Amino acid sequence: MTDWMDIKDKVFIVTGGSSGIGNAIVTELLSQGAKVVNADLNSSKLKSEQLLDVQTNLTDKEMVDHVIEKALERFGKIDGLVNNAGINLPRLLVDSKQTASKFELGLNDFQKMFAVNVQSMFLMSQAVARILVKQKRGIIVNMSSEAGLEGSEGQSVYSATKGAINGFTRSWSKELGHYNIRVVGVAPGIMEATGLRTLAYEEALAYSRNKTVEQLRAGYSNTSTIPLGRSGKLSEVADLVSYLLSDRSSYITGVTINVAGGKTRG
Repeated sequence: MTDWMDIKDKVFIVTGGSSGIGNAIVTELLSQGAKVVNADLNSSKLKSEQLLDVQTNLTDKEMVDHVIEKALERFGKIDGLVNNAGINLPRLLVDSKQTASKFELGLNDFQKMFAVNVQSMFLMSQAVARILVKQKRGIIVNMSSEAGLEGSEGQSVYSATKGAINGFTRSWSKELGHYNIRVVGVAPGIMEATGLRTLAYEEALAYSRNKTVEQLRAGYSNTSTIPLGRSGKLSEVADLVSYLLSDRSSYITGVTINVAGGKTRG
């Protein structure tokens, strides 16, 4: 049977691949026969000769360069990158209900989210792009969010970081397209629960929206919120990312694709 995706033995770096969407992406790529470098603070629980774990702080340029060195040392090439690593700390711009609120945006929260979500993505993209430009081929997939396309109550900084990523995607696609390199964004909406959807996260987001955690959770499968009436599966995002990494999507670049079950503000 023909391998329709045809990404067997291609080498992809995935940041934040030890949990959540990143883990789903790594799992799918391995199942397709690809070789994967997982750049994460934590090691993956997956075991495969096709998988290289590199524990790293992606906000540090020297550590990012180390990931590239280890990838080339192990696999000899790099075909693409998935910028998936990110954090989300729900916060209000102003909390009118209480002073010195832990739910009001502080400078440390602001800087941390931009460092992890944007700075790390820039550093890794630049390091990988240097290689892709020389070989005149490759693909960079940037994980955005529906929040980056529409904004999100209680998640303004997270939305802003994803909006920045969307801008990089559009701009870099124009710069790197001259070298036969594609840059594409993927924007998931409400997804099934993972270890990253902690109670602390839900309590902060619910507080920012004057809801209870139970009311917040009810929206995860509400047809008035999501036309398809359910949260998305991590595997559905991973399937799209795998497709975008393959040559089957060879004329797609410079766009951010929404994977949100039809969810919009309208």
